[in-house]
Formats: sequence, structure tokens, C-alpha cells
Amino acid sequence: MPWYWRPFLAALFVANLVMPLVFITRAEAQVVFLTTIANSALFTLLTAAQGFTRLLSLAHLPWIPLIYYLATRLDDLPADNAYGIWLRVLLVLNAASLMIDTVNVIRFLAGDRGELVTGLSDQPGQPEHSS
Repeated sequence: MPWYWRPFLAALFVANLVMPLVFITRAEAQVVFLTTIANSALFTLLTAAQGFTRLLSLAHLPWIPLIYYLATRLDDLPADNAYGIWLRVLLVLNAASLMIDTVNVIRFLAGDRGELVTGLSDQPGQPEHSS
């Protein structure tokens, strides 16, 4: 995977998995955490079915209702504390990711179905290629 995606992916990981655990007693954090579990299950199923392709972007479909839910809650959540800031950052990150995901799914449907990370589909016992 290209190096320039790694900070964005790390930010998504922290915002969607680590921060909900920090605020796990709050309803919104619980919804984010459960959505992340659903995303993980979809990633696993899609990877098993198609490999590490652009179709993996479909695993973020649960973010659509999540974004709607969180957006409707913002008026009740102050923007001047860590919790409110986290939710707003999460909304921006996930919305940006959904835009990228849309492009990826379109490209997959248009025929761009190659592996995005090399070495994942090698036969057992063969060395993996570095990316």
C-alpha cells in the first residue's frame, strides 16, 4: 500500500476504533464501535470473496447511516470538548473515506479488479512480495 495512505488509514483507525473505547459510556461512541465491528465483518467477507480489491470499499456502507445518525446528534453535542471534537473529526474522516470508496467501487465495476496490495494472494509457503 502506498505510504501516503497510511496516515489517513491510521486516522480512520483511531477515530473509529480507539476513540469509541475512550468514550464507550456514551451512546454515540457505542454506535460508532458497533458500526466498526460491522465494517470489520464486511471487510472479512469481501476479502474472502474478492481479495484485497477496490470492492472492499463496500465494507464502509454502514457508515452511511452512522454519518446520518451522528449528524442529527451534533446540535446536542458541544463542539468545545474532546467528545464533540472527536465526533466532528470522525464525521469528516468517514465522509472523505466514503467519497474515496465511491470512486473505488465505480472503478471496480468498470473493470479495475486487481489486488491493491501485492502478496496477499500468494500460495502458502511462498514468500510474500514487499509493497
